[in-house]
Amino acid sequence: MAFFLKKLARVWKLLPRDGRIFLARVTQKKFTASVAGVISDDQGRVLILDHILRPASGWGLPGGFMKHFEQPIEALEREIREETGIELTKISLYRVRTLKRHIEFIFTARGLSKGEVKSREITAVEWFDPAHLPPEMNVGQQFLIRRVFGLDL
Repeated sequence: MAFFLKKLARVWKLLPRDGRIFLARVTQKKFTASVAGVISDDQGRVLILDHILRPASGWGLPGGFMKHFEQPIEALEREIREETGIELTKISLYRVRTLKRHIEFIFTARGLSKGEVKSREITAVEWFDPAHLPPEMNVGQQFLIRRVFGLDL
């Protein structure tokens, strides 16, 4: 199964952006919804995961698609727990945005443990200084993290 997922991830990353968006949403008649978390720890670091299916570098904020009838906070807690085993506290809605037929709920929260890889979708769980993020990480997410942490841009 892991071999198949790695092959699928390679194909996914080779697809053009519009192709990935089309495939992710083809089964949804109206819209898709996801959650993402800017999760901090006691040392002021931010949680970044290396995702198998994320285009480019793989490094990005934790989160994922919401399930049918699931509330956004429940989805965030479930995704973080499933991917890293980390429980959250001080969860706060930071921003909601729409991208065509997609709604994204972005939260801030505090992680209560270091965490570890718990999902086949994740290859690494790391805590980064928000001023020193992986350079190959999505620039939009880097900007969001720095904004949440109040860093000069």
